Amino acid sequence: MGGCRAFRERARRNDIARRPSVTEPARILVVGGGCVGMYTALRLQRRLKRGEALITVLDPEPYMTYQPFLPEAAAGSISPRHVVVPLRRVLRKCQVVVGEATAIDHTARTATVRTLATEEEGTDPVEIGYDELVLAPGSVSRTLPVPGLAEFGIGFKTVEEAIMLRNHVLEQLDIASSTRDPAVRSAALTFVFVGGGYAGVEAIAELEDMARYALRYYHNVEPEDMKWILVEATGRILPEVGEEMGTYAVRELRGRNIDIRLDTRLESCEKRVAVLSDGSRFPTRTLVWTAGVKPHPVLAASGLPLNDRGRLRCTAALRVDGTEHAWAAGDAAAVPDVAAGTPDALCAPNAQHAVRQARTLADNLVASLRGGGTKDYEHAHAGSVASLGLHKGVAHVYGKKIKGYPAWFMHRVYHLGRVPTFNRKARVIAEWSLAGLFKREIVSLGSLERPRAEFELAAGTDHPSDGR
Repeated sequence: MGGCRAFRERARRNDIARRPSVTEPARILVVGGGCVGMYTALRLQRRLKRGEALITVLDPEPYMTYQPFLPEAAAGSISPRHVVVPLRRVLRKCQVVVGEATAIDHTARTATVRTLATEEEGTDPVEIGYDELVLAPGSVSRTLPVPGLAEFGIGFKTVEEAIMLRNHVLEQLDIASSTRDPAVRSAALTFVFVGGGYAGVEAIAELEDMARYALRYYHNVEPEDMKWILVEATGRILPEVGEEMGTYAVRELRGRNIDIRLDTRLESCEKRVAVLSDGSRFPTRTLVWTAGVKPHPVLAASGLPLNDRGRLRCTAALRVDGTEHAWAAGDAAAVPDVAAGTPDALCAPNAQHAVRQARTLADNLVASLRGGGTKDYEHAHAGSVASLGLHKGVAHVYGKKIKGYPAWFMHRVYHLGRVPTFNRKARVIAEWSLAGLFKREIVSLGSLERPRAEFELAAGTDHPSDGR
């Protein structure tokens, strides 16, 4: 009996020793609700136990935009609502705050945040405290001091810009069809895109495809009347798919009457005239800027170590270098590329790395909270795919070079697998299927950008004395 009691007593003491101490849940602040931020928070909420941590996700928008689908949204192949993922629906165990971090004091573990409420109230930004910080604010468009760019340029990083560009292009066809002024007609039918990376090439290819189709319903405008111009400062486009596939993409686009200007820069675009470094001048009502990105400004206001390009210096374990309790991945982070085999190589800031880095970051953060060890992020680059419009594309995957319809199909399959949630996958598949059965939509809803215009006109008509 005594031996049994002694055994039970030892078992009781061992059981007490194994129980975790009762502590306050860790406060995790995820700055950014994009690809890295959303996937990191999603994995954290799945792996952390109830009461183990409080996760707050901060982003200026209440949704994550799957940017590789923006060209198809602009061309009308996918509804804009289906290229975004509502954060509150996906991150049900997280607190989602719609706002923007303006400064971070990591010593005090606080982030200064401007929210919709503070703007509405006219009050000072609020402070959000944290124990663990995940910085994934992404990037913003990198503009240059080109005269006229700020006034007339159109970006291509958000779903709002994609919708606006689609409506704008269709509106230009309407202007060209109805004007009798040759100068106005020519400017309306001239579309200039600056930047030969993924965004620029896929955007011009998809929109040219859409506009060419739409012209079937315009009796006095022919496809040959349009001028589509792609301006690239280097000697090649789509460097990610390799030189051979990049050269093929140039041939394919030029065969569709798209003017590719390599080793050329935009000098100015004042008074709606695009002036190029080769001396060309193009009066145009459409100038799309996709010439690169830069780190989000909040990184410079964080006081954390940055590299010479303004990205956070990180270890291969996705910790901010030399800083405890701070993590980063994606466009904001300069992460060593362990798989490259060279000491100074960094992971490319693309979606292929971002999704995988988010998974490793979340696992390392959970392990750190539980006192375990972390592992380095390592992924060998699988290759790249790019769409050149409907049924056309290029790919360089695992050393194999693919072009035409197979590359386009691979592009769709790959990104369908990466877009988050079954809900969005099903909706995208449904829209692709319906697009194969029915004709393209060619309706411009430009009035969506000015929804009160009609009411304001009516109010001004009813009350002529108010000076409107």
